[in-house]
Parts: sequence; C-alpha cells; structure tokens
Amino acid sequence: MTTNGTANVLQPQDVISPKISTPQDILIRLCAVGINPIDTKLRKRGTFYPEQIPAILGCDGAGIVEAVGSNVSRFQVGDEVYFCYGGLGKKGTGNYAEYAVVDKRFVAAKPQSLSFAEAAAAPLVLITAWEALYDRGRLEAGRRVLIHGGSGGVGHVAIQLAKLKGAEVCTTISSAEKAAFVKNLGAHPINYQETNFVDAVNDWTEGEGVELAFDTVGSENLEKTFAAVQLYGDVVTILSPSETINWKEARSRNLRIGLELMLTPQLTHNLDAQLAQTKILEQCSRLIDQGGLKIHLHQTFPLEKAAEAHQLLEAGGMTGKIALVMN
Repeated sequence: MTTNGTANVLQPQDVISPKISTPQDILIRLCAVGINPIDTKLRKRGTFYPEQIPAILGCDGAGIVEAVGSNVSRFQVGDEVYFCYGGLGKKGTGNYAEYAVVDKRFVAAKPQSLSFAEAAAAPLVLITAWEALYDRGRLEAGRRVLIHGGSGGVGHVAIQLAKLKGAEVCTTISSAEKAAFVKNLGAHPINYQETNFVDAVNDWTEGEGVELAFDTVGSENLEKTFAAVQLYGDVVTILSPSETINWKEARSRNLRIGLELMLTPQLTHNLDAQLAQTKILEQCSRLIDQGGLKIHLHQTFPLEKAAEAHQLLEAGGMTGKIALVMN
C-alpha cells in the first residue's frame, strides 16, 4: 500500500527481496499468509509507522526456511515454520510477499498436520485466544465460559482452547449453519438474532451467569455482556471499550475487566513478551499435531488477489479464517 484507503490501495508491486542482516535472522520463503482484521484496519486508517509508507501488510506467515544467520542453530534450510511478526507498517517487514526475514526467536516449527495456508491463518488468533482465556481470564477446569462470535477466526480457536482446559462453553452465533459448526467444536450455540443472549446465558447457567466472558465483537456488546457474568467474574475483550460505555453493571457485580491486544509485544519491543508468544505457538503446534486443536480455513486467495480477500473479510459473516497463498 502506498496510501491508506479502500481495498484497492493494495496493489502488486516488485520490491527488493529482504536480506539477512543480523546473525539471528532467518530468511523465509513464504508459502501463505493469514488475513486478519488488523490488516483491514491499518489499510483503512494508516499503519503504526505512517512515515515509512509504502508498506507491506500481513502479520501472520508460514513458509520454508531459505537461509539462516550465523547464530541460528534451531532452524535449518528446508524447515517449515510459522510465525506472527511484522506487517504493522515498519519498513522491511510484512508478509503479503514472497519472502520475509524474521528473528529466529519469533519463529516456531509449523504444525506438520496443517497445510501452509492453514498454518498461516493460525498464529495471531492462537495467541489472542490463548492470552485472553489463559492469561487475562485465568481460565480453570470446570468453569463456564461465554465466547462471543464463536464461528469467527478468534472465536473458533477460543472454544477449542477453553474445552482443552476443561471448561464448559456457550457461544453466540447468527445462523443454523454456524450453530452446527460450533456444536461440532463442543460449544452450546446461542443465536443472538433470535434471542436475548443474556437471558440465554442465564438459562444455560441456571441463573448464575458465567465465570468468564470473552468479547470478540466490541461496541455495545461488551456492556450487554456484564449482565451475563456472575459476581466477581471476569470479562476479557479484544476491542477498545467505547467512551460511552456504562460500567455500572460491571462495578455492581465486582467484575474484573481484562484487555487483550496481542500486538503489544511488537509495538513496545518487549522481548520477554515476544518470547512468551513464541512459546504459545510451539505449544499450539503440538496440540494441533496431537489432534486437539483445529484451524478452520474458510477460503484462500492468490497473493495478487489480496484486495479481494480484504473485501471478503470486511463483508463479514464468514466462518473461520482466510489466507493468501503464493504460487
């Protein structure tokens, strides 16, 4: 993108291939890249580094190690890897491309049971759901969880992570098809277009409310959710709370509010937090290969059709994730 705006600002261009510049760099030949809502937001409003335009978007990537720096021993040429790094507008990063250079510390071995497209669609949503439920929400076995948007990219992963922890899960959806999808993941579906989700949650919990609610929708949905959470419960959101939100219900219930932004480690250059996210990817890779965690890929597009992929994501209503694939 050479400017911000509609999806059409994404145009194929030839650029100089990135080169290894430090001993711990890895050159990766990208085979696929995940598309995330943060990509469309940065495209519309501008990146975190507007002075470094033009920019290549794309935080998530999966591919094959092409070359390694002199201080890299954990990976070798030919290894299959996946990661979440770059794509926020900083010069020399971004994965809507054929090659990327990434620090070895932020790369994990790709789950062998996933295709490159599935693996590329996974990192950001895996880290987001993991941090939201396990770190912010302090989820424990036996607890009841409400996950909003359970058929979406973050939502369908969150359901599975909650179930792996031994929790009971209900989730909001908008169609019979999506209800069947989340049921297959082990969640109780609540069609928010047909019923008041707060009433449905309270019925499901016999009037007690859930111990943890995970908001992936934002806006007025966060405020409505307070009434579905039991006293001293937790609410975690991945969206910025509105300035007009009424916190009275949350305060009267003594709710603990958690904010989750998985991009914080990159934006603040917090190495410890970045290393922790790499460990999450490593653990998730094992869970995926053991059959305990699946990534639902809705559709793929060739790299040069990135604008069409953005249009599909912004249209809403899809299940799971989408990805770009390289020839």
